[in-house]
Amino acid sequence: MTDSLRRSLRPAWRMTTTAMAAAMLWAAAPAAEAETFRWTATTDPQTMDPHAANLAPVTSFLNNIYEGLVRRGPDMALQPSLATGWEPMAEGAGWRFHLREGVTFHDGTPFSADDVVFSWERGISEQSDVRSWFAPVAEVRAVDDLTVEILTHAPNPIFPDSIANWMIMSRAWAEANDATEPARDRETHATLATNGTGPFMLAAREPGTATRLVPNPDWWDEPEHNLTEAVFYPIETPATALAALLSGDVDMLQTVPVRDVERLRETAGMVTFEGQETRVIMLGFAHRAEELVGSAAPNPFRDVRVRRAVAQAVDVSAIGQVLMSGMSAPASQLVPRGLSGYSEAHDARPPLDRDAARALLAEAGQGDGFAFQFKCTNDRYLNDEAVCQAVTGMLAQIGLEAQLDAMPVRNYWTELRAGNFDMYLLGWSPGTFDAEHPIRFLAHTPTDTLGTWNFGGFSHPRVDELLPLIQQELDGAARQAMLDEIAGILQDEVAYVPLYVEPLVWAARSGVDLVQRPDNFFMLRWVTVD
Repeated sequence: MTDSLRRSLRPAWRMTTTAMAAAMLWAAAPAAEAETFRWTATTDPQTMDPHAANLAPVTSFLNNIYEGLVRRGPDMALQPSLATGWEPMAEGAGWRFHLREGVTFHDGTPFSADDVVFSWERGISEQSDVRSWFAPVAEVRAVDDLTVEILTHAPNPIFPDSIANWMIMSRAWAEANDATEPARDRETHATLATNGTGPFMLAAREPGTATRLVPNPDWWDEPEHNLTEAVFYPIETPATALAALLSGDVDMLQTVPVRDVERLRETAGMVTFEGQETRVIMLGFAHRAEELVGSAAPNPFRDVRVRRAVAQAVDVSAIGQVLMSGMSAPASQLVPRGLSGYSEAHDARPPLDRDAARALLAEAGQGDGFAFQFKCTNDRYLNDEAVCQAVTGMLAQIGLEAQLDAMPVRNYWTELRAGNFDMYLLGWSPGTFDAEHPIRFLAHTPTDTLGTWNFGGFSHPRVDELLPLIQQELDGAARQAMLDEIAGILQDEVAYVPLYVEPLVWAARSGVDLVQRPDNFFMLRWVTVD
């Protein structure tokens, strides 16, 4: 590692007793077997608490440490994890899960049904950021140490798919460390420390600098990796991250700027992993706000004609060709084509037509245009700030003055939750790989457990009425008809402006073998290093 990078990334290691013992154990292995893997991405997970932040960088990272009742394989198919099997209960009352015997947490505490009940209680607490996952759940009860029943308010055939990222914590550990509630707005022991059942254990954590993991020698499953340690270095600047990969300071780069893909393809000793993430990048609006942020002017975005004008002014094709190197795909809905529930009936995007956009503004009484605040990230999505700058220029052509405020993601969600925007950029990847997921999070009227990422407060009574019916419908055709209806409502109301499906590009040095899943989750259990 170069001296400059070593200085910038030098960690002040914080070792837990359990992790230190494990590190010593693995250090004792023969040198020929020792494989250290180093990787980087632009975003550091903001917490180690699995219920405190429903954010992809957090959930992806912690899936290496914590486990759920079920998990997803390399092909995204649902697999047994802490549960060995499950079946629906009589009359659609819920689901019965049979738990794996002999599993222990990293501190040696046995895993049992009581930990599942505790993780549900923790997950629905006021401080939890994953409460909406459990909106269909009425009760979770332990039948015995190895059997759990999850009772739902109504039949819910997709429920097992909806909890693939629900991570189970130890009740005993949380109680002993005063971490029985998630630490969303504060810090607890669970912010920096972990105690899961998964394939890797947290050995050291220095936020913003480095996080070190070591294999769990007592993991219940058969390891498919050959790592003795894995170290994550968050590097916010893409050029610095790329330099670290090319110089050999890191083995893998999880966030590759599309402009550098061709260079990496042609660089000896490098390999790229390319695809499209199941993430739709979109524009959102302040539907509920009566006034524009920072002014007493009435909020024009409450008028669907103004929202439609925005949709018809943005040249998604140009963004894809110029900023995404032709690697993105235009999006018409909140999920990409090919996912369960995608509406073929609403596949078309609004046509690019700036004359029509100007006419819509004039019809809405905004023919002279107006200024508004446009919030955007500058380190979360591929070329996010550049995309927002392009959108700003495109809207200027129809007389709309977007005052762009681009910021790091660590500050972004707080701003959106506070309503400090008129329009904003958002990316969404459905954890269930089903169209129900973004409807639940983004389109339902906001409540304590539903619409929890519906920052603009979009509300439509028919969407709210159909969501629970979609969640419990067993007939595929009837379910798709309801999803088609909602897709039509969201398009007609221009609840959001879907832009494109984000490219997914990783790069690594030759000799690194890994699995790239379309949800952009990086799982160390499939990494081998020559």
